[in-house]
Amino acid sequence: MALDITLIVLGIICTLIGIAGCVIPAVPGVPLNYLGIILLHLTSRAQFSSNFLIISAVVVIVVQILDYYVPIWGTKKFGGGKKGAWGSALGVIAGMFIFPPWGIIIFPFVGAVIGELIDNKEMSVAVKAGFGAFLGFLAGTIMKLIVALILTFYFFKQFIVTYLYQ
Repeated sequence: MALDITLIVLGIICTLIGIAGCVIPAVPGVPLNYLGIILLHLTSRAQFSSNFLIISAVVVIVVQILDYYVPIWGTKKFGGGKKGAWGSALGVIAGMFIFPPWGIIIFPFVGAVIGELIDNKEMSVAVKAGFGAFLGFLAGTIMKLIVALILTFYFFKQFIVTYLYQ
């Protein structure tokens, strides 16, 4: 029972940090939510189906990949070229380390604008591409929050059904 309590407490911590990690740069939010699910699954009484665990793992991996790709896609969708997309990608990486947590929001925009200016685009086109990078970042954040909240729901649903009502 002591191991179950430890796993449950660690699972709750991972779940709560996971939600926060969806908006805090450099904290892997959705993977932490999934780790919380796994920790609860490892207890003696709570069990998730294999299908749920596999599908959730695939969703977590896809969301993590898309989180880096969506700002680049936003840059291209709003008229940015390869240099703007590269600038946005480099901005995402730089933003994790420079001026956190705001850097992860600002630097994809700045990187896309700089990339477009290097490509000799007009300032209005560059700013539009930067705006696309910013919208891509927001879309990625919302996507992560949705998945994290769904995983959190299943975590607490299973916890309550297994441990509080039996």
